[in-house]
Amino acid sequence: MSKMNLDGFFSYCKQIAEHIQLGERMAALSGQGTPKLTSSVGNLYYDSILPYREDAGPQTREFLARVVDVLLDFVQQVNDRNEKILDFKMPADLQKQLDLELRDEPLPLKTLLEDCKVALKYQVKTGHPHFFNQLSCGLDIISLAGEWLTAAANTNMFTYEIAPVFILMENVVLKKMRDMIGWTTGDSILAPGGSISNLYAFLAARHHKFPQYKEKGLSSIPGQLVMFTSDQCHYSVKSCASVCGLGTDYCVVVKSDERGRMLPAELERLVRLHKDKGNVPFFVNATSGTTVLGAFDPLVEIADICEKYNMWMHVDAAWGGGLLFSKKYRHPRLTGIERADSVTWNPHKLMGTLLQCSTVHFKYEGILLSCNAMDAEYLFMTDKIYDPRYDTGDKVIQCGRHNDIFKLWLQWRGKGTSGFERHMDRLMELSEYMVRRIKEQPDKFRLILEPEMVNVSFWYLPKQQRNQPHDEQKLGKVCAKLKGKMMQAGTIMVGYQPDDRRPNFFRNIISSAAVTEKDVDFLLSEMDRLGQDIIVD
Repeated sequence: MSKMNLDGFFSYCKQIAEHIQLGERMAALSGQGTPKLTSSVGNLYYDSILPYREDAGPQTREFLARVVDVLLDFVQQVNDRNEKILDFKMPADLQKQLDLELRDEPLPLKTLLEDCKVALKYQVKTGHPHFFNQLSCGLDIISLAGEWLTAAANTNMFTYEIAPVFILMENVVLKKMRDMIGWTTGDSILAPGGSISNLYAFLAARHHKFPQYKEKGLSSIPGQLVMFTSDQCHYSVKSCASVCGLGTDYCVVVKSDERGRMLPAELERLVRLHKDKGNVPFFVNATSGTTVLGAFDPLVEIADICEKYNMWMHVDAAWGGGLLFSKKYRHPRLTGIERADSVTWNPHKLMGTLLQCSTVHFKYEGILLSCNAMDAEYLFMTDKIYDPRYDTGDKVIQCGRHNDIFKLWLQWRGKGTSGFERHMDRLMELSEYMVRRIKEQPDKFRLILEPEMVNVSFWYLPKQQRNQPHDEQKLGKVCAKLKGKMMQAGTIMVGYQPDDRRPNFFRNIISSAAVTEKDVDFLLSEMDRLGQDIIVD
């Protein structure tokens, strides 16, 4: 074959190869089948993409584009009511299904892409409209976009010089939240979860009352500190007593009423009891939206007691804080919150911001820096070209902080304050609808109490328990069996738990913007389909 003919042949082969690759790319982009990498990129390894090769832009873009395709497919599945919430397998069986081995040698990009698909295949779809299991439900798309950008930026939040835009965003959002609480000044920070937010409140309260504690420790305190919280509070409050040296015996539990709200008279009795013993009552935790019943402690009465005995008032509104947006539902639930000294508020719960996004707010400007600053000169120099007050790292006990603000800021820009108000009202209305539907089916469901929030607590009655005397112990056993059936079917998920007054009961949560009245009806009918033949001793 002549040289010219050989050149033509090789050129033709090259065109065929390029045509095949183009077809593979177009098929992936058009959503035909599952996302796949072209063979020329799928067989590459980590060191053939950025940042290891400067000329690796095209193959890097293709790999990430296919990963995004996987993510978009998952988002589509999450919002498809015909899709299961989960494909449940027992731990030992799932371990066999998954290839989790960490090898000595690298794996090609096509295997990593497949790993991404498999991870999502067996993941619970918490954004599914039939997922009612957790306080944090739903998949807000704008917040998701913010989280993707946050991951790409991959910056820390301890100084302005490495996170200038995000630091300014944080200042704007946190001030807006303090305004909504009802304060004209103050201090705030984003923390890794509501438990750590409550810990920040405890530390600030102790520092505020005993400023020498930071340097002198226990010797600066003239007696045994005592804190108070309701028997319905989040366990993290008692954890503060353990972590910070009080001991859990001095986290005094105050009784609540039948609806789960702290009893102010009982709080005052216990405060006086400990004062008479020579102890130092200094901190009261009030809960606005308890984890199980969704109860709101009476803030005005608690504030009066805190003022009378010179105690710090903290409001754990991690769950219920979102109702501050609602003119219709804010009062009387959150009436008096402006009198608190500190407030925990988790946007990743009722507001639907992606996990994690937790804030803690203080009435006193500068208290975080005063309480926590360690003046590490290698990070927080005072001779920078900008105002060092924009550096936040010395305000916190953790130094490095993930950027949790952008997804909330972007979501707020997208919804507006009015959009969040409509969201809060809609969630409450759906919960009221569910209560009505439960009451309309007394042979199958029994409401435990009228909810203050979106926590709807109830029992399900299988056929065996209908037209029988009310037996809470048997109904409690039904919960575990029905939950097992839910997980195996993969069609719905609802949480259950006991409390101090009763055995297991279901606690339904509606915090997802995807839920409609039809989803509530499906939930109740599916519970009956799965559970009607359950038999308990």
